[in-house]
Amino acid sequence: MIDRESPVPIYYQIEEYIKNLIDNEELTPGDAIPSEREFSEQFSVSRMTIRQAIINLVNEGYLYRQKGRGTFVGEKKIEQTLQGLTSFTEDMEKRGMKPGSKLLKFELIPASRSISNKLLINEHDPLYEIKRIRFADDLPMAIETTYIPANLVKGLTEDIVNRSLYSYIENELGLQIDSAKQIIESSIARADEAKDLGINKNAPILYIRRQTKLTNGQPLELVKSVYRADRYKFVINMKRN
Repeated sequence: MIDRESPVPIYYQIEEYIKNLIDNEELTPGDAIPSEREFSEQFSVSRMTIRQAIINLVNEGYLYRQKGRGTFVGEKKIEQTLQGLTSFTEDMEKRGMKPGSKLLKFELIPASRSISNKLLINEHDPLYEIKRIRFADDLPMAIETTYIPANLVKGLTEDIVNRSLYSYIENELGLQIDSAKQIIESSIARADEAKDLGINKNAPILYIRRQTKLTNGQPLELVKSVYRADRYKFVINMKRN
């Protein structure tokens, strides 16, 4: 199983071996993997080599460690393509998962200069600031903070926000959402973010900023999101022109 003549590092070959066990469901979420000593004997390599492979898989979210208990297979990551514009609720429902939200903040605030410039409104115009924890099958996936011009999206309530915001905007208000620009960066979780997401402080996260526009070019919202990197990944398909 290990090709010692290959230019591919041995620790990487072991990573791929463990990934294949997970992909083929020989190891399933929650299963304990063999110990470093057992893997070391199986592959006739040093425990340091095994440790490097396992650390990399933990960092990628394939595995997780519990102090005093061992290393276990993590939950499969939710994969979202970047070709289309969907809401979190729509995306989870499409996957057959139950979407949910916990509303942390729902306030009318005056627009700051930086936000007003991005939303093409006047400074101090009223904004909805909406902060939610987003759940998939009752597991926290993301913290999402949304800024929406109150003069554009009228009649917004906590009840509407707790359902599907996009559905209300399009079906009730008749506004047509057209496009969005999204920026994805890697970061680490602050203490408050870690608490809300049920992860460790400084755990890897995906920090996402999105500006959404209507068909007439009017900016609809600014969204700042923090996603668990161990449960979520974004995929884009590209074709050479």
